Amino acid sequence: MVDENEEYASPPCFMHRLDPASGTLSSTADLQQKADVLRWRKAERERLIAERLAIGAEERRSHAGRIAAGLDAALGDLAGRIISAYWPFRGEPDLRSWMGAVSERGGVCALPMVIGRHAPLAFRAWRPGDRLQPGVWNIPVPSDGPEVIPDVVIAPLVGFDDACYRLGYGGGFFDRTLAALRRRPRIVGVGYAQAAIRTIYPQPHDVPMDVVVTERGIVAPPSAAPER
Repeated sequence: MVDENEEYASPPCFMHRLDPASGTLSSTADLQQKADVLRWRKAERERLIAERLAIGAEERRSHAGRIAAGLDAALGDLAGRIISAYWPFRGEPDLRSWMGAVSERGGVCALPMVIGRHAPLAFRAWRPGDRLQPGVWNIPVPSDGPEVIPDVVIAPLVGFDDACYRLGYGGGFFDRTLAALRRRPRIVGVGYAQAAIRTIYPQPHDVPMDVVVTERGIVAPPSAAPER
C-alpha cells in the first residue's frame, strides 16, 4: 500500500508514461508508476498550498467577493435548494458571508463532516449562530441539527485542470462521498485562479466537477456548454 505522506528524494520518473489528456496509466504501468502519481500530487499539493497561503489578507478578501459573485451566477436561484459549502482552511476562499446569505435567499446551507477515515462525508444543515464543535483538523462542524443530502456540493480545491478535475488534500473523502450519494449533486469547485494546472493526471476514482469558480470567472470542461 502506498503512503501518500511518504517523503521522496527525487522527482517522479515515470510521468512521461501517462497519457496527459486522460491521465490514465499505460498498459505496462505498475505499482511504481502509481507511486509516481501519488508523489507528484503530494509535491504539487504542497507547492499550491504554499502559494495560496502567500496571498495577502486584503487580496484574499477581494478574491472571495468575486468568487461569491461567480457562485451566484453559476447557481442562480437558491430557494428550496440544499447547498453544501465548507469552513475555510489553510487560505481557502472564505465564503462564510455568502453561506449566511443562502438562508436569507430561501436556501439551506450545510457543512460536511468526517465520520470515519474511509467513510463518505455526512452533511449537516447549518446557519449562522448554530453551535459548532471542532472536527477533523480542528475544522468547525455543526454540533447538532439534521443530516441532509445536498443538491449542490461546493468543493474547495488545492488545484484544478481544464477538464475540471480537482486536486484535493489526498484523503479521498470527496470522491468516496460522491460515489455513495443516492443522487449526484451539482459539483462546483472553488479556488483561486493561480491553482490552475495543466492536468492532475486523473485516475479512475477521480470525479470531475461540473464547473470551477475562481476570482476570474467560471471554468467549464470543454464538453460542457458555456456558463451564462
